[in-house]
Amino acid sequence: MARRRPGTLFPLELDILDVGTVLQSTEGSFYGFALAKQLAEAGDAALTAHGTLYKALSRMADAGLIEATWEDPEVAEADGRPRRRLYRITGEGATARDREHARIAGEQAASARPAGAAWTQGAIA
Repeated sequence: MARRRPGTLFPLELDILDVGTVLQSTEGSFYGFALAKQLAEAGDAALTAHGTLYKALSRMADAGLIEATWEDPEVAEADGRPRRRLYRITGEGATARDREHARIAGEQAASARPAGAAWTQGAIA
């Protein structure tokens, strides 16, 4: 696995927070398979296997970016399926998502400036 720069998220983690935010806003929480389906529909190349997703979810829960709980067994039984692990983005996760988007936007803006532009503008003033 790639090394993480302190204070940053891996691309898959940012995607999880972005898609999870949408799912959470409509459903109240989200589960792994629904998340995987949305990521696949969005064309996320980083998601190569469901194992990758669940490892990332576990890592993010350990870091406090999301919280995980088990679904009520009666709900699963009524639907005739196994219980789901339900996830919610925490305040810390939302902050990390926003901070990462700001960092990426800053890097993109910096790379869009022509070389020497800051010096040229300063010399004219």
